[in-house]
Amino acid sequence: MFEKILSRSQLYLAFFGPRKPEPGTIFLRQNRVYILPTRPGLAFALALGVMLIGSINYNLSLGYILTFLLASMGLVAILHTFRNLVHLHVTPGRAEPVFAGELAWFELFVENRSGYERCAIALWHGGKATLCDIASQRGTTVSVPIAAERRGWLAPGRITLDTRFPLGLLRAWSYIQPDMRCLVYPKPDDGLLPLPEPSGGSGEKRVSSGGSDDFAGLRQYQISDSPRHIHWKAAARGQGLQTKVFSGRAAAELWLDWNELPRDLGLESKLSRLTRWVLAAGQDGLRYGLRLPGVEIAPDAGAPHRLACLRELALYGL
Repeated sequence: MFEKILSRSQLYLAFFGPRKPEPGTIFLRQNRVYILPTRPGLAFALALGVMLIGSINYNLSLGYILTFLLASMGLVAILHTFRNLVHLHVTPGRAEPVFAGELAWFELFVENRSGYERCAIALWHGGKATLCDIASQRGTTVSVPIAAERRGWLAPGRITLDTRFPLGLLRAWSYIQPDMRCLVYPKPDDGLLPLPEPSGGSGEKRVSSGGSDDFAGLRQYQISDSPRHIHWKAAARGQGLQTKVFSGRAAAELWLDWNELPRDLGLESKLSRLTRWVLAAGQDGLRYGLRLPGVEIAPDAGAPHRLACLRELALYGL
């Protein structure tokens, strides 16, 4: 008896239990694609049964013809629905970092190496579907949205591919679990909190007050640049977005220090506030460093430094 219960539990886990992420390209073999009738399909089968019984009772030749014609269409639909999903190749793509509370977009490259088109393929996750059509010998990139609820690494988990093409009478589906993940940064503070005052040191901080810096030229606009430094006149002339560069510097060094935060703040609240400070310092073009318990990042500036600080905040304590 114990062996029978164990075998049943193992069988259940084999079909419905959690699976390990699948590295590389995922190939939908025949034994990975399941097919069952939908509610309209069951109603269609019931209607065929009623038509067959009526044709037998009243000996209707045309009733036989119509019943078997519709039944043959249903049988052919089984083949087309199954063939529409089987032998697809799914390759994991990119997943850009996001902040907690946003949507993470996982890119999947769905490739059709057969000689016929695949229509109405749906990728389901969390009750939401992303539809795509794939031409023969072609592929398409599908972005699956997943809610990023907390900081750290986010894996997409199980994604369901299904189709009801061509008649909607049957549903073919398959499960995949691609080996990919997305980094989720802490959610920044909502309040307009000031940056901590820079402390004297060997670093340097841009002076934000007008008139104290010397104009040194223009450079290509970057997303982290402050709107106050954009050369709007050049943009109005159709020359694109350019940022003003100033040569004046003030001797100062900005440290975003964990120990300077209020003691009554919790772990996630402190990380959220430091995240907001990192973003604000990067937007203003400051040179800053980050101090966490057991972690210290030397002062620097630019996008790589900002991403390194955000990464440490996202993975701190995990």
